[in-house]
Order: sequence, then structure tokens, then C-alpha cells
Amino acid sequence: MRRPRGLAVMTWVYVVWSLLPVLLAIRFAFNSGRSRTSLQGFSLRWFWKDPVLSVRHDPTLWSALQHSLILAALCMLIATPLGTALALGLQRWRGRGSGAVNVLMLLPLVTPELVFAVGMFLLFTTAFGFIGLGTPAQVIGHVTFCLSWVVLIVRGRLVTIGRDVEEAAADLGAPPWEVLRRVLLPLLSPAVAAGFLVCFALSIDDFVVAQYLASGSDTTTVPMRIYAQARNAPTPALNALATIMLVVSLAALVLAWVVFRWLSRGRSASIDEFAVGALK
Repeated sequence: MRRPRGLAVMTWVYVVWSLLPVLLAIRFAFNSGRSRTSLQGFSLRWFWKDPVLSVRHDPTLWSALQHSLILAALCMLIATPLGTALALGLQRWRGRGSGAVNVLMLLPLVTPELVFAVGMFLLFTTAFGFIGLGTPAQVIGHVTFCLSWVVLIVRGRLVTIGRDVEEAAADLGAPPWEVLRRVLLPLLSPAVAAGFLVCFALSIDDFVVAQYLASGSDTTTVPMRIYAQARNAPTPALNALATIMLVVSLAALVLAWVVFRWLSRGRSASIDEFAVGALK
């Protein structure tokens, strides 16, 4: 059979069509003038050189960038250990109710984000009114929908490891805590690192949940700021802010992939030997 050249052409057309708006937005972030429709040279004015309108010197844009990074950092630090613990518990739980809990844990992955955000909004304005809207509510919301991703990633790694490594460590006399600390967690480190950085990418790009749980300008994230200013004759500083967010998100995903490959190097081939060596 001949090579499916038509499929390759369609794929490249789709890729170019998808990337073209992004590349145009990035190009105008480096525009020398205020126009966002006509090219006027190349400059870093809108990143930090303009003393008033650049991302670095505009208090609204700089505050939004800082708040997004804070939310993403808190989400990583909270969701990753919780998700790892939940993955271990759900993978080992075989009693009554385990099937239902497994389905509920993955429910945020298939629930429309708007429905999830409205539910969280009602939760923090009624049942948990003492928390209220603002940064704590945004952190809890981001942790809630990021947990499922961490559980999914870590459980995938647990399936590849299997129970043999724990049984081998126990046969060598290791108590359960030592099996977890010296054998299981090192083997899970690639998945934990990947979940850690995926949480960062998901949180920093979120708009709907952060929008519904925000309480004012001090809790505005970058996606919220871009949405609010996109229709009000913005300067290319908004493009610069979007470019920074894109670079940070891509860097987090690339770093997650690199860390996962580096930590998993040479471990999957002989897991039992690794367990024995770790306990010596």
C-alpha cells in the first residue's frame, strides 16, 4: 500500500492552523509600538523596558502574574502529597465501596469545568461561608481538580511496579514504613515529579475555577486579567503577559517529561534488584 500522504498533509495543516494564532500573539508581544495589528519593529518594551505599561511596571499585570505563580506553587505543594497518598490507598483497597470511591476520585476529570466551578462557588458561599471567596478558596478549588491527575499518574506507575517489590522487601525483614520510604517512594518518584509539575501547569492556566472563586483585584490571575482586558483596546503588554504564561506552562510540561525520563531510567528493567539494593 502507498504511504498515506493525504493524512500527513491534513495533520500538518491542522498543526499550522492551531499554532498560527499563538505565534501571531507572541510576535506582537515584541512589537515596538502600541499596535496589536501592524508590525512596528522588534522590542522588549512590553516585558520590562516601558516604565509604565510593561508587565514588570504595570501593577495590575504584575500582581496577576505573582498571584498565578503563588496559586500554582501552593497547588503543587498540597495536591502532590495528597494525590500520592490517595493513589497508594486506592490501589491497595479491595474492600466494599472501593469501586465507587475509584469512580468518584476520577469524576473531576470528566466533569465540565464550569459545573465544577459553580459547585465550588456555591460551597464557599453557603456551607463553608466562614472560608469565603478569595485565595484560600482558589487554592482548595485548584487542589481539588488537580488531585485526580496526580492520582491517575501515580496509579499508572504503581501498576507497572506491581506488588512483587513490596513482598520482596517484606521477605527481607523490612517493616511497612521502611518498604514505603526506602523502596516504594523511590520507585514512584518519576510519577510524583510528573504529577508535581502537571499540577503547576494545570493551576497556572486555569480560568473558570479561579474566576468563580476570586474575591477582588488582589485575587486576579493572569487568565482572568487577559480575559478582562482583551476587549478594551489593550496594549501589547497583554500579549507579553500571555507569552510569559505560555513559556512557563511549556517549561513545566517539558521539565515534567525530562524529570520523569531521568528518574525512571534503568529502574523498570529490574525492580526486584532495586528493592534488594535499597534495603541493604
